[in-house]
Amino acid sequence: MPFLQKEKLFSLKWFKEYAFITLGSFILAVGFVYFISPHKIVPGGIYGVGIVVHYLTKGLFSFWPEGFPVGLFALLVNIPLTIVGIKVLGPRFGVKTVVGFVLTSVFMDLITYLRPVGDAALVEDVLLSCVFGGVLLGVGLGFIFKSRASSGGSAIISMILSKYTGIQLGQSLIYVDSVIVIFGLIAFGEWQIPLYSWVVIYITGRAIDITIEGFDYNKALLIISDKHEEIKNKILVDLERGGTYLKGNGMYSGQEKQIIYTVVSRREVAILEQYISQIDPDAFITVMDAKEILGEGFQSLKNKMDD
Repeated sequence: MPFLQKEKLFSLKWFKEYAFITLGSFILAVGFVYFISPHKIVPGGIYGVGIVVHYLTKGLFSFWPEGFPVGLFALLVNIPLTIVGIKVLGPRFGVKTVVGFVLTSVFMDLITYLRPVGDAALVEDVLLSCVFGGVLLGVGLGFIFKSRASSGGSAIISMILSKYTGIQLGQSLIYVDSVIVIFGLIAFGEWQIPLYSWVVIYITGRAIDITIEGFDYNKALLIISDKHEEIKNKILVDLERGGTYLKGNGMYSGQEKQIIYTVVSRREVAILEQYISQIDPDAFITVMDAKEILGEGFQSLKNKMDD
């Protein structure tokens, strides 16, 4: 996560980022309230712990007969956790991160309060709730991440764990969320809960990627062929794409090779493969997903940073 950067208040970029945070927080709250929490699913994170606490405290408080509010619990944990994170890791958690988890907590408890039956599931089918809930959680988090904010919570714990153990951040986040999922198993004593929870975690991760990167992935191609001149002309003239020549040597033959590196759309991959198969059936082609392309002919790096 980047360190804090100064931002121009009330600029178009400022409004867009806070609009993303607000929308993302609302979608995230809807996913939890309508699909995740009613089935006691614990998809990691502080909100997952909040769901466990909510059901374990049912009937303990006269003013909260249904249990300690999930949003309030998450807020009470996130505030000191963020302060500790700032002291241990430095100024990595800006105002946007605080706004994000405050809005999510408020939306969660407000939506629950306004519902006729706060803990009622919108869909009785648990697997269907996992799918739709995971998608909503992923889209909501994706919008928050697009604004260059953090979801706080377990992400901060993971960063601290990573700093002192040397474990990669991605791995430490999986460990922390897995411990929270196991906590749900111990609390509720039902094996299907962690299984459904991991389904939600997987779907959420995929939905985050799609929200941030989009559906229409381009393809990056590495092409090794003796007919590289013809292929170059096909790319430049017919497809109106660019590319780069890379020099290489065959490991077995030792012969110098011209390697073409280019980025095209999915449709253009099929066109190019058909053409190459006709002129050089022995060509070697590697096709890779290129989830984000920045530069001439694609999205401008400057425009992305200004969005």
